[in-house]
Amino acid sequence: MSRVSEETARRVSVLAGQAGYLIATAARAPSVHNTQPWRFRVGKYAIELYADPARKLQMDPVGREMLISCGAALFGLRLAIRSLCYQPMIDLLPDPKRLRLLAIARLGAAQPMTARERQLLEALPHRHTHRGPWDPGPLPAGLAAGIQHDALAEGAELVIIDRALSCHRLADIIAAAGRRQDLDPVAREEVLRWTRGAPDLAYDGVPAHAFHAQAGRQPGQLPQRDFDLGRGLGLLPAGGPPPAATAVLVTSGDGRADWLRAGQALHRLLAHAASTWVFASLYTQPLEAAAIRTLIQDRLALPGHPQILLQLGLAHTARATARRSPADMIEP
Repeated sequence: MSRVSEETARRVSVLAGQAGYLIATAARAPSVHNTQPWRFRVGKYAIELYADPARKLQMDPVGREMLISCGAALFGLRLAIRSLCYQPMIDLLPDPKRLRLLAIARLGAAQPMTARERQLLEALPHRHTHRGPWDPGPLPAGLAAGIQHDALAEGAELVIIDRALSCHRLADIIAAAGRRQDLDPVAREEVLRWTRGAPDLAYDGVPAHAFHAQAGRQPGQLPQRDFDLGRGLGLLPAGGPPPAATAVLVTSGDGRADWLRAGQALHRLLAHAASTWVFASLYTQPLEAAAIRTLIQDRLALPGHPQILLQLGLAHTARATARRSPADMIEP
């Protein structure tokens, strides 16, 4: 057997033996409402990533949020491949006739994992969307620049909103948009569908320990989505110091490839932040309306299309939300 044939056989063996691990690691990605709107197909030489329209929100008619979530899963898959000491080879949106097929991932050249990649991988189990109280203090030195570099490396840009006036403008826009959307029966129906009470053992959705019983606006914090809707299910305590930073993840374009890049950038920078015990609150509700996205872009003079709003801060909690098993995410 030639050396090339031996390498191919080794990759086939690795992919077959580690498929469950690769999918489970990819599925640690953040997703809107923890919908986990992705599926995978394991072939002999590659893993294919698919969107799962059955898990797409009705408030996301073109699938922008779904593809951002799937992009985050793609970064997790890439990181998992790196942990096996191979370079990931990614074919993004490989077939225009198969819109659900978002990417094909193959094992490329053998290369040891770097220390930074190892830190990102080790942060995945405790990385979570943070909606509770923050610990006091600024971001660790160099982290803001580091996560901005993460975004750029993935084809996006993380804009830190460091002017008080801009933060107030953003908060006012979000509050106004949130009030309207909270009254929308479709939006309310989706929140009810994707939130879980304390005894619920579901492996998707937002659990009671991850939202407040009463939605409110804490000092320095952007208005959060009302996940409780008056049911008294939320278990998060209120109060605490304000977050350390407010940011907007933007892309130069606003198409399917851009949304996938935004998701990869988001997961990469969130994993980097979590490696230093910095977490983020993610705000997607106001960006569900195209007019509000345009308004935010104009009012904040952003250099691109806003895809995700974030507030970051220190926290030493590590209760990540549940995930489905790899078997539940296999494309038939």
